Amino acid sequence: MKKSILFIICITLAALSHFTAGDAIAAPSQSHLSKDPNVQAARGLIKQRRYFEALKLLRPIARESKDRADRTDVLFLTGLSSIEASRRLPPDREKEKIALLDDAIVILRVILIEKPGLVRVRLELARAFFYKSEDDLSRGHFERVLAGKPPKAMVANINRFLRIMRARRRWSAHFGFSIAPDTNIGAVSDSEIIYIYDLPFRRNNFQGSSSGLGFVFWGGAEYQHPMSKRLRLRLGADISRREYEQSLYDQMTVSLHAGPRWWITPRTEMSLLASARQRRSGGLVHSHEIGTRLELEHRLTPRIRLSGRASIHERDYERDKHFDGSQLDLALVASWVLTPTLQVRGGLGYAAENPESYTWRNRSRWGRLGASIALPYGFTVGGNAELRSTDYSGEWFPFVPDNSSREDDVRIFSVSIFNRAFTTFGFSPQLIVVNEERESNAQLYDYKRTRAELRFVRQF
Repeated sequence: MKKSILFIICITLAALSHFTAGDAIAAPSQSHLSKDPNVQAARGLIKQRRYFEALKLLRPIARESKDRADRTDVLFLTGLSSIEASRRLPPDREKEKIALLDDAIVILRVILIEKPGLVRVRLELARAFFYKSEDDLSRGHFERVLAGKPPKAMVANINRFLRIMRARRRWSAHFGFSIAPDTNIGAVSDSEIIYIYDLPFRRNNFQGSSSGLGFVFWGGAEYQHPMSKRLRLRLGADISRREYEQSLYDQMTVSLHAGPRWWITPRTEMSLLASARQRRSGGLVHSHEIGTRLELEHRLTPRIRLSGRASIHERDYERDKHFDGSQLDLALVASWVLTPTLQVRGGLGYAAENPESYTWRNRSRWGRLGASIALPYGFTVGGNAELRSTDYSGEWFPFVPDNSSREDDVRIFSVSIFNRAFTTFGFSPQLIVVNEERESNAQLYDYKRTRAELRFVRQF
């Protein structure tokens, strides 16, 4: 049933992308051209590169353009003029330059909320972010422009912007927070009875699953120090914290990483990082990890990006020493921008844990598929599905009645939605709902949970 629902979601997203991307190549200046004499005069000034004079004509019209048939044309010309005017200011007028770029971003964003498939508008928005040095946002929009199959000259120019951003990158940072209700915050089984030799036994102090309202915070920063034209030294740290009313389920992870990053070719890069991590649970130190991580990224085409990760760590537990041991993680992830409004993501992975306890040694395989689409009226919706299978070593009696090994299957389905029109300081509220279910042949290890997160995410 859930697979059928996921299939229907993917077909719906693909169909919606057909309708929203129909005008992808058309530039707003080529459709619904304004017949207003002042707008035509401004267009002439733009051709003469007299952008400040054009803005004097366009700004009053743009402010009153809500019900105008030529609204897209007026807003686009105003945003374009603001970008080009900012480029003609001297370095000592940086505040004015940023103000012009901010104006352009707001105006172009309004157009894309209504018509997310307009490639030319997205191109100018990408340039505005580029000139503000907001490279992550700029890069995302440039990639969507490439999905619109623009002319070769435009592709070459976009690739030049991408190379510049890669070369100038030094600092990067991220942070966010969310409110997270959960129906089963401990991911525990609701089974009260365990069967041993077909005889029922009731669990002592059985409490079952418990729901709760959590608060989640995450953040991190990284600095890349240039060592040569193709070599950088990466230094970074990350932190995440999840808190509930019951402190038993509080979790916090702090990690550090450092190591070189090479650009092997213009499309391929590799990083080899030393990493360390500490986990806390219920306010107490849970475990320490130290190891190495290899990261690879390759742009297969202008619209398809592949990334790979391989890591091995030694984990040391504070109390449960029988869990001490190595962990191996392998993952391959692909991202494909099909159209300027539709993006598909997928991944495959393998993990192995080798603790001192033979019973708890396990191997996992997982696969993930997801898509997101930008719709008219500012809505962006997405869906993801993940399947994970884990096989344990050793004998699991009495949890597995026939004393065979434990086998788990986990299914995770999620949907998300937010509206790009509701934005404060570049952040939009995003609602994510996740349904997770684990089926296990070992008694007391299956569970069901549904959790939600109200996140605040950066857009445009």
